Amino acid sequence: MEKNVNLLIMGGDPRYLEIINQLASKGIRIFLAGFDQLTFSHPNISNQKPDQVDFEQIDAILIPLHGTSADGEIDADYSDENIHLSIEMLKRTPDHCAVYTGISNDYLDRITREVDRNLIRLTARDDVAVLNSIPTAEAALKIAIEETDYTIHNANVMVLGFGRVGETLARLFSAVGANVSVAARKDGDLARIMEMRLRPVHMANVADHMSEINICINTVPHMILDAAVLSKMSASSLIIDIASKPGGTDFKFAEEKGLKAIHALGLPGKTAPKTGGEIISKVLYKLLV
Repeated sequence: MEKNVNLLIMGGDPRYLEIINQLASKGIRIFLAGFDQLTFSHPNISNQKPDQVDFEQIDAILIPLHGTSADGEIDADYSDENIHLSIEMLKRTPDHCAVYTGISNDYLDRITREVDRNLIRLTARDDVAVLNSIPTAEAALKIAIEETDYTIHNANVMVLGFGRVGETLARLFSAVGANVSVAARKDGDLARIMEMRLRPVHMANVADHMSEINICINTVPHMILDAAVLSKMSASSLIIDIASKPGGTDFKFAEEKGLKAIHALGLPGKTAPKTGGEIISKVLYKLLV
């Protein structure tokens, strides 16, 4: 390692325990905020409260992959306290300090822009997003198995979106014998879906195909499953929405119609935290050193 790096990790899910241990073992100095329920013995790990952190010595900040709330609150699975990332904290960091997240929002964009700090979205990187799609897809399959009373084999499955996660989902559900349709907008994506021997559906025509769908998995982070589309679905259908908040489903209408709709967020952290943490830690190490 060419230089000493001080990384502040604020909040996080079980994946972050793997990240902490992996990076500390490689010589990164880890400062923690939002882990007061836990103790760590490694000499490179300093567990503190947010108001104890010396931000002037922090080279990088890692927050949960799903970012912050609209007012900067951070989810911290291992703390009973409310954790926030504020603009005042960032103002105390060195000019070179970078903030790492998975996705951003108006709040994160604004505070990092105002103090001229680099905001890096890890899930925008192929080396994170493609590998992360594997535990995400496996977790969605697990939910589908647990929440239905029929086999996934021969079930009619609709995947909404053909990004890095959507493609992995489509391939996995097809591999276990589901009849998979995939909705996309781009002609190139529709051609690739056909090449994969799956059923291509243009996103504009999704409603026309929903009456026959048993399981619908949404990956698109804006409204796709609105009242008009949901009205076409059978009451016995299952919806698994893995898109970031607020998702792409009218959950209120789904409940009124009696549809089972699950907003499944942070799936790698819930079902494969070790693998998810390894993926993030390897990329972070390359970026930090």
